[in-house]
Amino acid sequence: MNVIGKQHEHALIHLNIRGKFLPKFWSAGKLRFSFRTSTVIYLGSGFYPAAATLESSSSNYLLIGRASKQLSSPLRIKSVTVGRCIWPTWGQSCGLQRMTGGRRKKQRFSRIHAFSCGRASFKSEHSLIGGPGFSRIVYCNEPECFEAGLQNYASNYVRTTKYTLATFLPKSLFEQFRRVANVYFLLCAILSFTQLSPYSAVSNVVPLVVVIGVTMGKEVVEDWKRKKQDVEMNNRKVKVHYGEGVFDHAKWMDLKVGDIVRVEKDEYFPADLILLSSSYDEAICYVETTNLDGETNLKLKQAPDVTSNLHEDSNFQDFKAIIRCEDPNANLYSFIGSLDLGEEQHALMPQQLLLRDSKLRNTDYIYGVVIFTGHDTKVMQNSTAPPSKRSKIERRMDKVIYLLFFILVLISFIGSIFFGISTKEDLKDGRMKRWYLRPDKTTVFYDPDRAPAAAILHFFTALMLYGYLIPISLYVSIEIVKVLQSIFINQDLHMYHEETDKPARARTSNLNEELGQVDTVLSDKTGTLTCNSMEFIKCSVAGTSYGRGVTEVERAMARRKGSPLPQGETDEEAIVEGVAEGKPFVKGFNFVDERITNGHWVNEPHTDVLQKFLRLLAICHTAIPEIDEETGRTSYEAESPDEAAFVIAARELGFEFYERTQTSILLHELDLVSGRKIKRSYQLLNIIEFNSSRKRMSVIVRNEEGKLLLLCKGADSVMFERLAKDGRKFEEPTKEHIGEYADAGLRTLVLAYRELDEEEYNEFNREFTEAKTSITADREEMIEEVAEKIEKDLILLGATAVEDKLQNGVPECIDKLAQAGIKIWVLTGDKMETAINIGFACSLLRQGMKQIIISSDTIENKALEKMEDKAAAATALKESVLHQMNEGMALLTASSETSEALALIIDGKSLTYAIEDDVKDLFLELAIGCASVICCRSSPKQKALVTRLVKSKTGHTTLAIGDGANDVGMLQEADIGVGISGVEGMQAVMSSDIAIAQFRFLERLLLVHGHWCYRRISSMAKLVKICYFFYKNIAFGFTLFFYEAYASFSGQPAYNDWFLSLYNVFFTSLPVIALGVFDQDVSARFCLKFPLLYQEGVQNVLFSWTRILGWAFNGLSSSVLIFFFCIYAMEHQAFRKGGEVVGLEILGATMYTCVVWVVNCQMALSINYFTYIQHLFIWGGILFWYIFLMAYGAMDPYLSTTAYKVFVEACAPAPSYWLITLLVLFSSLLPYFIYSAIQMRFFPLYHQMIHWLRNDGQTEDPEYCNMVRQRSLRPTTVGYTARYVAKSKRLKEKKHHQDS
Repeated sequence: MNVIGKQHEHALIHLNIRGKFLPKFWSAGKLRFSFRTSTVIYLGSGFYPAAATLESSSSNYLLIGRASKQLSSPLRIKSVTVGRCIWPTWGQSCGLQRMTGGRRKKQRFSRIHAFSCGRASFKSEHSLIGGPGFSRIVYCNEPECFEAGLQNYASNYVRTTKYTLATFLPKSLFEQFRRVANVYFLLCAILSFTQLSPYSAVSNVVPLVVVIGVTMGKEVVEDWKRKKQDVEMNNRKVKVHYGEGVFDHAKWMDLKVGDIVRVEKDEYFPADLILLSSSYDEAICYVETTNLDGETNLKLKQAPDVTSNLHEDSNFQDFKAIIRCEDPNANLYSFIGSLDLGEEQHALMPQQLLLRDSKLRNTDYIYGVVIFTGHDTKVMQNSTAPPSKRSKIERRMDKVIYLLFFILVLISFIGSIFFGISTKEDLKDGRMKRWYLRPDKTTVFYDPDRAPAAAILHFFTALMLYGYLIPISLYVSIEIVKVLQSIFINQDLHMYHEETDKPARARTSNLNEELGQVDTVLSDKTGTLTCNSMEFIKCSVAGTSYGRGVTEVERAMARRKGSPLPQGETDEEAIVEGVAEGKPFVKGFNFVDERITNGHWVNEPHTDVLQKFLRLLAICHTAIPEIDEETGRTSYEAESPDEAAFVIAARELGFEFYERTQTSILLHELDLVSGRKIKRSYQLLNIIEFNSSRKRMSVIVRNEEGKLLLLCKGADSVMFERLAKDGRKFEEPTKEHIGEYADAGLRTLVLAYRELDEEEYNEFNREFTEAKTSITADREEMIEEVAEKIEKDLILLGATAVEDKLQNGVPECIDKLAQAGIKIWVLTGDKMETAINIGFACSLLRQGMKQIIISSDTIENKALEKMEDKAAAATALKESVLHQMNEGMALLTASSETSEALALIIDGKSLTYAIEDDVKDLFLELAIGCASVICCRSSPKQKALVTRLVKSKTGHTTLAIGDGANDVGMLQEADIGVGISGVEGMQAVMSSDIAIAQFRFLERLLLVHGHWCYRRISSMAKLVKICYFFYKNIAFGFTLFFYEAYASFSGQPAYNDWFLSLYNVFFTSLPVIALGVFDQDVSARFCLKFPLLYQEGVQNVLFSWTRILGWAFNGLSSSVLIFFFCIYAMEHQAFRKGGEVVGLEILGATMYTCVVWVVNCQMALSINYFTYIQHLFIWGGILFWYIFLMAYGAMDPYLSTTAYKVFVEACAPAPSYWLITLLVLFSSLLPYFIYSAIQMRFFPLYHQMIHWLRNDGQTEDPEYCNMVRQRSLRPTTVGYTARYVAKSKRLKEKKHHQDS
């Protein structure tokens, strides 16, 4: 059967035959068109058999539509466009109707967005398919077939835990024995089973087992939380095709490559899919990728043309296809593949790829085929394995342990040499020197004939005996302290978010002290700094500024200056006022100005300009209205939050956009004549969309009066230069207002319009259509060139100012962190313009700050990307990036002479080359020299790599903070990962070390808890935990060594065995734990008021080698004073009433008493903030020593040995015992007391200066407080404080210029 089309010039022939009619029309013959030149044929939806052909006497025609290439035409076609939409007005002008086949009518979103809606053409990259890196084969709908089984693809089970049952024991033991002290105690435990041990094996092994067991148990608890998250995700359900056109629910983890799945609206994609069809006729869908790249605007995806009509479950009963594509990789923004269906091959592009963890939005359902599963998916390829993190202090502790171990070996070696010499001389000519050792009848340990062997054996005994130099309880105590510190963090009400009922959560306690040493914060943007929402807050129309709302930045600057808020009203007051008047709060609209709200704009001087301004807001967009059937309220689905804010603002101010058709936009707008709302329709002719190079968007409409209007909105940098000479009436005041809005942290757009004549529009429409239907590589450039010709001679209407709503307190938090000397980098997947605007909003950028922009989005770089030789193109792009970086370095060098702050802004493509091995050092040098760094369009992998670069190359502590799955790699790579428990799921939280609900809580987490934890765990001006441990163990251990020397290194300990065992448990360790948990050098209020305190931790001055060695010397001097004072005071003096001199048991008890008093009082001197618990542990520890001595001494001599009644019968009655204790105590503490007094008086540290402020009542004296702040180790270059200083400086210079 032949179907003949009508012959005519310049014709449009529309054919839309549904698949169900095909056998009837095509089984007998072929479809034939006859036409002449310049003819356009639209072939609609449906499958066309291979037998169909086109016949024509002309070779100059254009095929458009879904089936444009399904026909096997024998003709040589010169101009064939594959997959380009007809411009909306064509279909209407020809009176053509779409056949819906009984399905419900949908919006033609492709017409609105003017995006490519047909079959994609093959590009040069597709020739790589089948080669290295492009070898993946997917058998669609046949995941269980033999060929699929040979591929051995990964399952869809995802594991993010650190351990498995098989790896837990070896990996966790490895973690424990990375600590050198544990290795030492393991060797001692092994040797304790030999005769070399000076004490029993049980007393040696049990402490080690307890230490290792407690730490491993903590690891189990933390990893179990990750396991529960994995189980929840792997057991999510999705509909899968089981055959015969039947779909049923299956678990995510059971999916296989090749499965056909049906994903419903607002569900996450369970794996990487190729989109086959959707609920829309055009087979498009909207995807939210916030979890992947941080962008909140929806992405438009479209299925291949050949599968676009598979709208029902039953359509997949006999569906078979083969997909050949690239191998798994981490690139989120590229994809190359092909779909083999029947005898034809169809190109697959990123437009068809749906990534795991992104969400289906505004689409009822989609069908897709699984191509990557589990750890092969792109989001998992961007993730990194959970690392084993250790704090810098813990790593330095290992070095201190090495030092102590060296001292231990040294004194053991010295003692063994002397012991060997003494042993050799023990028996001469039958006379015994050390007769009590019976060298004439002894084992090898004291045999004068085998003195070298005895010396070697004594060396091993000494290694165990002096083991108290190495504090085994240090790690256990630190673990206890860190857990208790974590509990305090978790219970801090100042970090509790009431709205979401989420407190802070320290998910690991290993890194508490690292919180006090952070040098660089690397932050995500969307959901971390911002709330994922925009609010229309101000506008400038006809040179008049409207809007009394107050931004976060204005509020922060007002507090900084101590002045009332600008324009006298806060956002909260405005909201309360609106609610009181019966107006509900409107999301996205925070505009307060009675001059133009409630229709009052009609009374303003420039009513006509205001009308055009509001009308432009209501028309110039691509939003889709949705009307709630119950309330009748209109809401909007827009591609970006700011676009939604504009449409909402227009609605609230009287211009309600309520319906969109293929070719028109309908408004309810206020009529100036009647004063009532009327319906008006605007015919939508063209949309010229926004992109990063154009920085503007335009629509062309025809109003009911027949006038052609071009409505345009865009960045001021591109809009003012396009104004007509007679359209600049309000230019100067508008520019001034834009500057004020920018200073307030707002995002601005300029609005302008012009009227078009018919001839000019027709010429534009012809060229624009040709450009849009072009299949050349220069299509986008052609569209931009055509747009340039008509987007000119504009008439300025005004400017909008929206607040990319920052989370509460973000500017203040950033300002405090900047004052604390912390650098802040923003790593975001958003566009450069968006990231820059947020930089201004949160005061990382400010007016007048020079920006070093490294971008690949230049005309030259775009031309390079189109080169066929990809290797040469990559080399040229890298050279371009290097050139831009060198220019930045030159600017940095010049600015260093004037102390001018710079900002570095770099996009994702440039970042790819900037972090390569031969370039990354230059990039890092440039970045470190800048006050702010913003990385835009960054993939999750790039975020992690930048974090690794900063961490490894600078050697400083890095903290990463984010809220989405795209931030997981960055959080795991940083020294500290902080997850925001926001709206983007729990992936970031589950991969973080600490979880908080709002970015602003980072201020308290670092400046208060970080400072306290660091000071408690390390050492500052005064003694704190780790140094105290080394001090007390050196003081105790060296008394053992001195007694050994006094007793000719016989191996006899000075103290009772239980004295040795309980020293680090009851008598000295509990006060240390109390100190590590409760001590504060300054209060939380002063930590926040004087952020410079934090800089001591950034430079790690609190745990420097100077202080460590100083405390080691203090411990050594204390041990010398204790031992020699006791020995010389008691050696020859009568001690008891009967005139007996002291023995070993009395000397040991007296020396031990002195040690307990000295080390506990040393701690008391070091405490700044006493609590009753510290009093209890310090003085209670000393009291417990006396109670223990009495109780233990009262036991049977078999148990108490040398301690039997030593206190009751010998020490307590002797006045010399108490006198010696008192004299030793004062003499041991005097050196530290003198040092502290001199240091406090002449070399005060920051916290000591603040003590002076507090004690002298000068904490509210601005001049004195500012003098203290001047001691900051780094100048503050970002934050609203820096912005305020810079603005004040500009005003002074301006005033000086005017005066001169």
